[in-house]
Amino acid sequence: MSEGFSEPYKIVFPDIPSAGVYFFTTPSGMQYEVRFGRKKDDILSATIVFGVINEEFEGEEYVMTNKNEVYHVMATIVKIIQTFRNEHPNVRSYEFTGEPKHGESIDSPTQRIRLYYRYVQKMFDNRDWDINFGKNTIIVQRKK
Repeated sequence: MSEGFSEPYKIVFPDIPSAGVYFFTTPSGMQYEVRFGRKKDDILSATIVFGVINEEFEGEEYVMTNKNEVYHVMATIVKIIQTFRNEHPNVRSYEFTGEPKHGESIDSPTQRIRLYYRYVQKMFDNRDWDINFGKNTIIVQRKK
């Protein structure tokens, strides 16, 4: 199935929207967490981290598996980010980090960050948002 037609998985939303922690489970049993953290010096900036939280991946927090579910996983993450954005319209920047996997260089964009970049471009309209793509970071800022 192509990425444009993937359906999101069922999302477990936080009881309190300001909590900013969402969960979902894939049919293969992978449990994901999507967390929105606020920066201490700027509460209107959010850092987004997500990945598998199954015990079998203990020690490597926020891994992303590829069990032929990547397009559904990303569709679910897009839906979660859209929900968070609707509930928090005053947030003016978002940061995504794609930590290098074993064997990847920190001196060039990681496979993860390149995947995230494709989706970030779909989630944020470049008329209203600046998208800055770094080696392993994407920062999206509302235009002034």
